Amino acid sequence: MTTALTLSGSIRKGSYNRLLQHHVGGKLEAAGVRVTALELGDFEMPIFNEDLEADHLPESAVRLAELWRTHDIIFIATPEYNGSMPPLLVNTLAWLSRQKPSVFRHAIFGIGGVSSGKYGTIFAQSHLRDSLSKVGALVVPTLLGIGPAEQALDAEGNPTEPAIIRKVDAIVHELTHFSRG
Repeated sequence: MTTALTLSGSIRKGSYNRLLQHHVGGKLEAAGVRVTALELGDFEMPIFNEDLEADHLPESAVRLAELWRTHDIIFIATPEYNGSMPPLLVNTLAWLSRQKPSVFRHAIFGIGGVSSGKYGTIFAQSHLRDSLSKVGALVVPTLLGIGPAEQALDAEGNPTEPAIIRKVDAIVHELTHFSRG
């Protein structure tokens, strides 16, 4: 059975991106994928510093890397901070990029994000796509930018706009049909 990890670059209570993470996870499950929803807050890691690597490789980074290596799909919902990725996600990717073997060369990656603004995290997603591509990840083409959140999602986090519903369907299709083979 195909497996997927979903995660959000936000650990804030009530985060729109956590709602998106769970919405896409539900759609993947409906497509026959076994989904594991991660909370990055459960994987505490210090701010990345090469001086820490030799003597203090965080056990959380090792556990998270193993999860990434053993799943076929990874979906990341990212908020946008000052036109880029949030610090939590940047730090997580930094620690994961140092793990051997690479955690980025097995799964198919999908990215999306929700913001209160009309651009729907497109700048953060652009930076995330570039970062993932540089470390060998295969990222599906559809970018799932949603905003403004208050108009685009209902109280349960389900998209209300037909165009967004189609994009969710498109990214789920891509994630379940693309192959590194």
